[in-house]
Amino acid sequence: MTIARDLGHRIHAFADPAPEAREAMGTIAGDPGPLEFETGEALLAEPRLADVAVITTQDAMHFEQASAALRRGYHVLLEKPAATSATEVDELARLAREHDRKLILCFVLRYTPFFRALKGAIDDGRIGEVLNIEATEGVGPWHQAHSFVRGHWSRTAESTPMIVAKCCHDTDLLAWLAGSTVTAVSSYAECSHFRPDRAPDGATDRCTDGCPHLGECRFDAHRYLTDQRRWLEMVRPDGPDMSDEEITDWLRTSDWGRCAYRCGQDTPDHQVVSMRFANRITASLTMTAFDTGRRIRVHGTAGILEGALHADGRGPWIECRLHEGETDAVAVEATAASGYGGHGGGDFGLIDALPELLTGASSDFTEGHRIAFAAAAAAEENQRRSPAGG
Repeated sequence: MTIARDLGHRIHAFADPAPEAREAMGTIAGDPGPLEFETGEALLAEPRLADVAVITTQDAMHFEQASAALRRGYHVLLEKPAATSATEVDELARLAREHDRKLILCFVLRYTPFFRALKGAIDDGRIGEVLNIEATEGVGPWHQAHSFVRGHWSRTAESTPMIVAKCCHDTDLLAWLAGSTVTAVSSYAECSHFRPDRAPDGATDRCTDGCPHLGECRFDAHRYLTDQRRWLEMVRPDGPDMSDEEITDWLRTSDWGRCAYRCGQDTPDHQVVSMRFANRITASLTMTAFDTGRRIRVHGTAGILEGALHADGRGPWIECRLHEGETDAVAVEATAASGYGGHGGGDFGLIDALPELLTGASSDFTEGHRIAFAAAAAAEENQRRSPAGG
């Protein structure tokens, strides 16, 4: 919301059950002070207060709140995933059409300089006709443990399948880059590492229970006091101000103090997805906890585009290698925003593009969801699936 304010948007109202979050939002909004509500439902019960409703609640709340906002006459900027099933996603798209409103998903990676440069190179025909796309989403070991083992997205019933919650960014990108709809999806997923039989000998149920591996286990929750302290901000608005003693007390009872090998989550730590598009392009996506950043390779009839974002400790890069010719770098515009918070400049890029998105032709933000939900079903049933609506 800081970006929206800095770009000249006015925050008319907001809702959050946490007093400290409402206080922080009031500071960000500035003058004139916006209306405050404790719940999104209370805010949406009011007559329409602004042009756009921004919904960034937990996954299971998205469908009802976005539906109510569309019916109330708001354009909706909705955090991904849009809903907890492909059927709900299609219903949101239908409601947007019925009420002549725009439904825009926070697929911020489309708006990063990296992926805009990649898409531009494809559209310019630098590698000829695109035949195949290979993508990898490296979640990162600590991110996996924080969000998908200990955290809010560790149980599918309380959120969405991990391939949807984490990788609908990537399935959206693949559909956007391919410029087509998917006709078939197959997928396999496993949890091979974060399981009780892989726990170090003698590991306790909680890291604060005198575990003999403190300081040695890379998933020791006490790292929230040291090199992983920034992750507290994702779950505690007051995280930056907490003392070491307060953090230690919190770890004794919170989900984030549990042994990462004994959390009982139902999320995979690696998954592969294969896709066939209507225009004959094929694509694959690998999600793994044990890599960091995004890597992509696009095969064309004249050459290959290859690059990486937030990987290997270096800046974003793209190379164009012609089958019969030289290898050239593809220019990627520099951005000051990086890492988790800025999504490689995509957060700024999306909000900067918002006026155009609201007034221009509607873009399809739902195809990536259909792919991801189909992949989740295929992995569960170990068979090829066709996505709903595809």
